Amino acid sequence: MGTVVPWALAGVGAVVTQSFTNPAFGPEGLKLLSEGNAPQNVVEGMVSRDEGRDFRQLAAIDTQGRSFAYTGRKCVAEAGHISGKNFSVQANMMLKDTVWPAMAEAFESSEGPLADRIMASLNAAEAEGGDARGRQSAAMIVVKAKGTGEVWKDRTVDLRVDDHRDPLKELARLLNVHRAYESMDNGDMALEKGEMSNALEHYSNAERLFPRNEEMVFWHAVGLANNARFEDAVPLFTKAFKRNPNWRVMVPRLMVNGTLRISDGQLQVLLKK
Repeated sequence: MGTVVPWALAGVGAVVTQSFTNPAFGPEGLKLLSEGNAPQNVVEGMVSRDEGRDFRQLAAIDTQGRSFAYTGRKCVAEAGHISGKNFSVQANMMLKDTVWPAMAEAFESSEGPLADRIMASLNAAEAEGGDARGRQSAAMIVVKAKGTGEVWKDRTVDLRVDDHRDPLKELARLLNVHRAYESMDNGDMALEKGEMSNALEHYSNAERLFPRNEEMVFWHAVGLANNARFEDAVPLFTKAFKRNPNWRVMVPRLMVNGTLRISDGQLQVLLKK
């Protein structure tokens, strides 16, 4: 489950504890990595002190890209791991022993943001047959290479699907939603600074990523209106109002604090929509 398997800390690295999961390995492993211990020493040290080591899988990676993994001899087949520069993949109870090699190949051959490369690796595992028990959950955590001490900034992706018929498809959907709201946040920050054209760009991107969400449509409309494109904004406002009439209530409220910059006459036009 995503609450106990993956652990990550910006500026430190990541730890994954699975098979017969030992949740204590997560925080303990991150602490050891933060003290400058190499991933191999971290994994071997924790495993050596664990009476249930034969049933465990454990992996660690640091900010230098060094990784090391362990698969206990009593982990349920098919089980194994591959560790390399900047990645580690491990699996147990798989349908076939080709799953983790496929994961490694997919990660190393893919490009783009880390989240996309992780998704490529997970999809490759599923294409090879995945878990012999079927599908239920998925999770993804991405943190920055350098920590600021501000968790809300350092953890850039934190998604979890606890129970779903197609967890990887749902994880990919949530990643897209996450990016849409990330664009929304950037638009909000630009709006705060009075950077209207910049805000419009971010709001437009948010709507493109998540067009079915009326909030994305509404803020795109706000961006257009604030950039002297009221006529272009009206159809989007109308669409948002039809999906959720409460957005109509927000229009005059946003005018009060300057978030929405339209005239009283334009307000009346929108209230009639």
